[in-house]
Amino acid sequence: MNPVLWQPSEERQENANITRFMKWVGGRYGVDVTDYAVLYQWSIEDPAAFWDLMWDFADIKAARKGKVVLSHENRMPGAKWFPDARLNYSENLLERHVNRHFAISFHGENGETRRLPYGDLYRRVSQLAQALRNDGVRPGDRVAGVLPNLPETIIAMLAATSLGAIWSSCSPDFGVPGIVDRFSQIAPKVLFVCDGYTFNGKVFDRLDQVEPLLKALPSVQKTVLIPYLKKKSFKTTNQVMLWQDYLGDYSENLLIEFVPMAFDDPLFILYSSGTTGTPKCIVHGVGGTLIQHLKEHKLHVDIHPGDRLFYYTTCGWMMWNWLASALASGAELVLYDGSPLYPGADALFDLVDQFQVNIFGVSAKYIDAIKKSTVNPKNTHGLSSLNTILSTGSPLMPEGFDFVYGSIKSDVCLSSISGGSDIISCFVLGCPILPVRRGEIQCRGLAMNVDVYDDNGLSLQGEKGELVCKASFPSMPIGFWNDPDQSQYHAAYFEKYPGVWWHGDYVALTDSGGMIIYGRSDAVLNPGGIRIGTAEIYRQVEQVDEVLESLVVGQEHNGDCRIILFVILRDGVTLSDQLKMKIKQQVRQNASPHHVPAEILQVTDIPRTKSGKIAELAVRNIIHGHPVKNQNALANPEVLEQYFRIKEDL
Repeated sequence: MNPVLWQPSEERQENANITRFMKWVGGRYGVDVTDYAVLYQWSIEDPAAFWDLMWDFADIKAARKGKVVLSHENRMPGAKWFPDARLNYSENLLERHVNRHFAISFHGENGETRRLPYGDLYRRVSQLAQALRNDGVRPGDRVAGVLPNLPETIIAMLAATSLGAIWSSCSPDFGVPGIVDRFSQIAPKVLFVCDGYTFNGKVFDRLDQVEPLLKALPSVQKTVLIPYLKKKSFKTTNQVMLWQDYLGDYSENLLIEFVPMAFDDPLFILYSSGTTGTPKCIVHGVGGTLIQHLKEHKLHVDIHPGDRLFYYTTCGWMMWNWLASALASGAELVLYDGSPLYPGADALFDLVDQFQVNIFGVSAKYIDAIKKSTVNPKNTHGLSSLNTILSTGSPLMPEGFDFVYGSIKSDVCLSSISGGSDIISCFVLGCPILPVRRGEIQCRGLAMNVDVYDDNGLSLQGEKGELVCKASFPSMPIGFWNDPDQSQYHAAYFEKYPGVWWHGDYVALTDSGGMIIYGRSDAVLNPGGIRIGTAEIYRQVEQVDEVLESLVVGQEHNGDCRIILFVILRDGVTLSDQLKMKIKQQVRQNASPHHVPAEILQVTDIPRTKSGKIAELAVRNIIHGHPVKNQNALANPEVLEQYFRIKEDL
């Protein structure tokens, strides 16, 4: 087994929500739940009992729960959770905690700081909900936002969903084509936009996007502009109004009329990355999103009322939706908009101390970037409030675990988590009563029947294979938008293993019950017929001090697959033959000869999706002479040009 880097104290285990939940299981069902392994096994053997108890444990507010928890249990997809329930997502985020002090603390890279008590949040949502209702927004209508990570974005989402409308959002760094690719498919009735945003010390004006967006989105009947930058005046009309004018004279004291919705009614529309074509519109339901997030927040992250939760995210990534849902557990959301490394690499740790953050969420790439810098937060920051660090977006390497415990904080639960927009949640994640082992995700999520399959659909233990889920769970998508026969939905997740969810991650279960993720299945390398996850190579290459970041792909060559490695080097460093040899030796000695790249090439940047993930498939297509579809889905499509030039030399 991998070495234990952190063990929860007896006090932490005793006070954890999951410990109290285990007692509830024993009290209601007579199950002797002695540890997490027993709890997990019970949860996948009797998922209806688990989710029934989770509803009560989380005290979900509903007009009706209904007596049936699960119907058509053996259909995958097709099972129905809480088919008779009627509830409202927004109500569960607002109603129970209205008397608590702060709901949201916001800090912008531009220096703006605001704190919003729960009462003020409720009042702003009430005003906006009245305005939207007056403009004819009804259940099932789409309300969309192209917005920074602002309190107003949370308010807009809560107001829309209080009415039963469907919320969808993009971040303002998307270009007009990328926004239109997404929103034109769902035909929003109301659109929220901003005048701009700041990033890495630069101001980005977005007023020039408004007119072309409205021309391309004829369904939009009302546009609301949030003047975040406040740099320029904007000519308003009856169709385009400023935020404050739109709220107008609507009463702050009117109780919100939350519209009860069915468990499987649409709540959010998220999007696939779009790197292989037009982004797919993934529709998530009201009840499934709420109860899954409550499970993860309360049991896996151990959020208690009043805890301050920070996650570095944009509004175009599912972690924004996940973050917002933490209001239902009484958390105070700490929102940040800007570069995580501005004005210095320690900027986010300044926020931890400023707002006394308890739970700090970032990407694995952020941890890698901090590790490559000279920042040592353990020596420069107090971090006394910090008890949990969450990491997602890509696999966190064992050396990343070492850095967190050696250079950030030793007494902290480091939870690497993984799932995605497909399920708006996690398949594997953390647990406050389990130890943290080097390089491992702690556990499979409760009531998520996760396994690892080989290509023939046989279960693997301790070997690398495909991450699958063998039974229904509430936060499965209710479908794709504009996919009436669900053919696209079935092709995306159920074609490889009929009746089993295929997620597309290349993984292995460990003897301790954890999981290691080696990369995406579609990016797996296959030299000499040996399957290699890209993360195995990234781990070794990025231990070389001269290398800041890398991208690896497989190239079909002389009837085999050879490994092509692209590297970004520190300023002033060039890729000499000596450095190439150093990189190859690092890979050979610490992985295997099969992992050694055939070619190593220097680049100045790496293509990424809008959510910051490395776009390996785009580069693989280039070096094989295939077209790169929908470059608008990339955050930095201009960098592809250097890969087109490099292709000629391969």
